[in-house]
Amino acid sequence: MFEQLTQLAQQFGNEAVVKNDAIPNDQNEAVINEASSSIISGLQKIASDGGIDQLAGLFQGNTNLDSSNPVVQKLSEQLTGTLGEKFNLSSDAASGVAGGMIPQILGSLVGKAKDANDSSFQISDLINAISGEGAQNSSIMDAISKYGGQFGLDQNSDGKVDISDAMSAVTKNSGGIGGLFSKLFGK
Repeated sequence: MFEQLTQLAQQFGNEAVVKNDAIPNDQNEAVINEASSSIISGLQKIASDGGIDQLAGLFQGNTNLDSSNPVVQKLSEQLTGTLGEKFNLSSDAASGVAGGMIPQILGSLVGKAKDANDSSFQISDLINAISGEGAQNSSIMDAISKYGGQFGLDQNSDGKVDISDAMSAVTKNSGGIGGLFSKLFGK
C-alpha cells in the first residue's frame, strides 16, 4: 500500500514538485515522500475523527475529487501546513504542491480501487492502512453496516450487516473479507 502511494506521489509530483521553482531540487524527493505519507496519516485522522462516511463516499465515487471535496480539502490543508513547517515553503508554494498532488493521487487510488482488472491495488489494503488497530476498526464496521445493505452485503437478510454476514460471505467463496470490502467500495 505504501509503495503504491509512493509511486503515485512520484508520478504526480513531477509537475507539482520537480518543475516547481519554489522547491529546491535537493528537497524534491523529501517533499514527494511527505505528500505520500501525509495521505495515509490524513486518512487515518479523518477516520479517527468520525469521517468514515466521507471516506466511504470517496471510494464509492459519489463525490468529485477536486478542491471542493471535504477529504481533498482536509488532506491538502494538512500537507500544506506540513510542507510549510518542514521545508519552509511559502503558503502559496505549499498549497500549490498539495493542490497539484492530492486530487490526482486520490483520483488514481479511487480509479484503481474500482478497476476490477487492476490487481495492483486492493481496497482492503487501504482499509487496513487507514484503520490500523482498535476503535477505528469499529468505525469502519459501522460504515459497512450503514452502507452494506445497499450493496447486497446483508448475507442473512436480517436488515443489518455485521460479522455474521462477513463470515457468510467468506464461506460462500465470494472473495473473503477482501471481497466484502470490494463490494462495499464498488470494485
